[in-house]
This record gives sequence, structure tokens and C-alpha cells, in this order.
Amino acid sequence: MNNLVDKTVLITGGTGSFGRTVTKGLLRTDIKEIRIFSRDELKQEMMRIEYSNPKIKFYIGDVRDKDSVDKVMEGVNLVFHAAALKQVPSCEFFPIQAVLTNILGSNNVIQAAIKHGIDKVVCLSTDKAVYPINAMGMSKAMMEKVAAAAARQGASGKTVVCSVRYGNVMGSRGSVIPLFINQIKQGKPITVTVKHMTRFMLPLRDAVALVLFAFKNGNHGDLFVRKAPACTIEVLAAAIKKIFKSDCEIKEIGIRHGEKIYETLLTIEELRRSEDMGDYYRVRLDDRDLNYTIYFTEGDKEEVKLEDYHSHNTQQMGVKEMEELLLSLPEVQEELKDWNP
Repeated sequence: MNNLVDKTVLITGGTGSFGRTVTKGLLRTDIKEIRIFSRDELKQEMMRIEYSNPKIKFYIGDVRDKDSVDKVMEGVNLVFHAAALKQVPSCEFFPIQAVLTNILGSNNVIQAAIKHGIDKVVCLSTDKAVYPINAMGMSKAMMEKVAAAAARQGASGKTVVCSVRYGNVMGSRGSVIPLFINQIKQGKPITVTVKHMTRFMLPLRDAVALVLFAFKNGNHGDLFVRKAPACTIEVLAAAIKKIFKSDCEIKEIGIRHGEKIYETLLTIEELRRSEDMGDYYRVRLDDRDLNYTIYFTEGDKEEVKLEDYHSHNTQQMGVKEMEELLLSLPEVQEELKDWNP
């Protein structure tokens, strides 16, 4: 992160799990200033007290409010756009709220960044945006389209707009890992939806690394995905039980509203135009214009040979591997400190 010397970075939704972790990483560099932009004054106050660092500046605002977004952009070099409504059930019951924040709010951030000549905007997306079946995924898919359209229209301009997409971030707000640990500590059964359901498993540190990779390597309209292993929910629950030396029951309660059995990170069509960069895939911008005729008369025979990249066909972890990964998480280590089974 040496290219951040004397730079000012804005993190929208900066008081969330991602924002807090990336802030810690940025403070280890020669960054000039980190701007935390969010609407939650309590979380900002708690973060201000915890970090107590003059490089961090706090701004109250909402991505839905163009004026507050416009003002916070002045003098910024780089934007990490993490502000979003992320909970599947709440977005399902209040879909217009997801539209206002995840789509229109994202457009406000992107357009303000372009207006102020920001060097780069990295938008955070989710595997739920691929073949979306719930309002959260649909709104994030539209956010990706908004980012791609801005990149397509401004490909010759200064501001680079790109995106990252990742799966389940382990230990983050909304993750099942804190839920399972809490159930064990309360002596309750671990409640899983469907035992054979699979999810990508990505530590928060790797999600942050993905965004920093995009910052360093992103071009107009790029979409970056970090390769990640997966496991079944049953394996995850069994690994947590072993770590906490629990004999509690694993209780299957059925799939929740708006959930999938497995998550997809890349579609066949995206894989076809992707670049394998080792730990990452770079998906180039689909730069087709409104002249559609050629796409009706010419196809791609190679595409049928590919398969989506999803949590059923990626590397599958067993209980032992899952244990090792869980034990590497600071959140799990903290929960184990005073635990006496």
C-alpha cells in the first residue's frame, strides 16, 4: 500500500466491519487522511474513542443525500464504497429502502467522485448479486450495472470506477459464525438452515486485501473476485463445536426467505472474459454499445464448455481445515479467551 502516501481516502459506510478493518490497515501506511462517512453517530463516536487517531476524520451523512456526499468528496483521492443495506430479510421486507441505498445511493457516490475528479472508486458487491433471488442481491446487481455504466461512459476520463465481489465474510456483521458461538455459549442447539447448503468462506482480512488489490490494479469497469474455498453449513457448525468443545445439537430449521442452497461468484459469461490473476479473477468491462445486431447473428461456441464459479464446485473444506481457518480469526480468538466449557 505504498502508493497511498499523502493520499486522502474516503470510506462510505466506514463504521461497519469492512470499514473498521480497512481503517486499521490504512493506519499502518503513510496515508494522509481517512474519512469515515456514515449516518450512525453512535458508531462513529465509539470508533473515534477506540482509534483516537488524528488521521481519521468523521463525517455524518447518508449516501442517499447528494449534498452530504458531494461535500465529503472535496480533496479525496480514493473512495471505498462500502455503505449498503446488507441484511437479506430486511431488504426483502423493505425493498424500496434497498433501492434507495444500494442503487441510488451508489450512483450518488459514483457521480460525485467523477465530478470531483477522484482517482479511483472501488464499489463493494456480493455473490448474492449473481443470479439474484432476493431484493438485497438484486439491488447489488443493479449497483454493479450502475458502476459499469459509469465506467463505460467515462472510460476516457480521470476517475476509474471498478467493483469487487465476494462471498460470506467470516465473522462480519450478519455472519452465522457469531450466531453459532453465541448459541453454544448459551447452551442452545446450533440452528442451521439446510445442512448441505454451501457458502464461500472468506476471512475479513482477505476481503480487505481484495479491495486493496482492486485499488492497485483496477481499470475502468473491472470487476475483481477473490478465489475462496467453501464448506457446507454442517461442516462449519461441526468445526465451531470442536473448537468450543461443545456437544450441543445441530438442529436443521429449513431454508430462510430469499436464500440459496449455494452461492455463485462468477457466471459463465463473466468467466469467458475474465483474467486469472492467481488469487483473483479480473472480469473486464463488457464494452458493447447499443449496436446489438452482431450479438444476434454471432455466438460463442466456447461458452457452453464453461461452468459457473460457485460454492458447490470450488475447493471444499472439511472440519479440520475449517477449524484451522476459524482459529486464525481474531473474532474467534477473542471469544475463546474466557470460555470454560
